[in-house]
Amino acid sequence: MSAGAIRVLLVDDHALLRTGFRTILETQPDITVVGEASTGAEAVAQASALLPDVITMDVQMPDMDGIEATERIVADPAVRAAIAIITTFDRDDYLYRALDAGASGFLLKNAGAEDLIAAVRALAAGDGMLAPEVTRRVLARFSAVPAPAPASPAPVPSSARTNPALAEPLTEREAEGLALLADARSNGEIARALYIGEATVKTHVSRILQKLGARDRVQAVVLAHRLGLA
Repeated sequence: MSAGAIRVLLVDDHALLRTGFRTILETQPDITVVGEASTGAEAVAQASALLPDVITMDVQMPDMDGIEATERIVADPAVRAAIAIITTFDRDDYLYRALDAGASGFLLKNAGAEDLIAAVRALAAGDGMLAPEVTRRVLARFSAVPAPAPASPAPVPSSARTNPALAEPLTEREAEGLALLADARSNGEIARALYIGEATVKTHVSRILQKLGARDRVQAVVLAHRLGLA
């Protein structure tokens, strides 16, 4: 195991899929698989015992499904793992429930090896990750309106920036950044839309997460829609 490597726990009731994920991830010098689980109950126990950085979580499993397991793991203050739900996206309600449970990302089971590796790294960095195929569909459901076409963000009203649910008011620039986050934009896309550098975007995102009390970008987007900030 490389020092400082990203520690991953694989959860799926199909041993062949876990083996495939392990084979892919362990080709990378900065990633190591520290454990596997085949049920939700095993995942909860392994998360507590191994303290991984990232967990890849199946949804439909015997004993306890991945959504309940996610909720229990997130509720454990000793476990700081980011959880990626691995799904076929044949049930929208699974995704929405998983977001409520505290999942930090989604990946389709037919994703390529590069996508899996990128997702693990993104979650380990605290960025969260939504598969491109599901991002706008999921966020549109939370905002209860059709997903918008990519465009420059509309001005965010001051009443939204100073929402009483916020620990501290958002600056105008942070509010613009949040609107773009809610539109599933990457740091690079946000930087181009606001004519700022990516390093500045990262600073804005960190401050947005802090003010929202969100763990990661995915939770920030969900909260933004629920609080009427996006």
